[in-house]
Amino acid sequence: QVTPAESGGGLVQPGGSLRVSCTASGNVDSTYVRAWYRQAPGKQPEFVASISTGNSITYADFAKGRFTISRGNVKNRVDLQMTNLKTDDTAVYSCRHSESRETFWGQGTQVTVSS
Repeated sequence: QVTPAESGGGLVQPGGSLRVSCTASGNVDSTYVRAWYRQAPGKQPEFVASISTGNSITYADFAKGRFTISRGNVKNRVDLQMTNLKTDDTAVYSCRHSESRETFWGQGTQVTVSS
């Protein structure tokens, strides 16, 4: 069992930056993919970015050039650095951890972009 936990959400002004992190606890395999998804009010969840233990990285088109996914300095942590945030980025950001044939989701963290 793996438990991803998100942190770092909050309120930021348009054009600002914010970092959210996902730290997985439990029996984490040495090979996994960690991904960020987001869901805005009244909308379907959408993929944001992912990173594998082999450092294969994928971004959604809206995230390219503004968001950076990386491994944190803490073991089993993945960070999502978001810059030049827009009001449309307001959403609950959730972490998905996938390993072997199992997938685990975190509870999500709210990111609000507003003046």
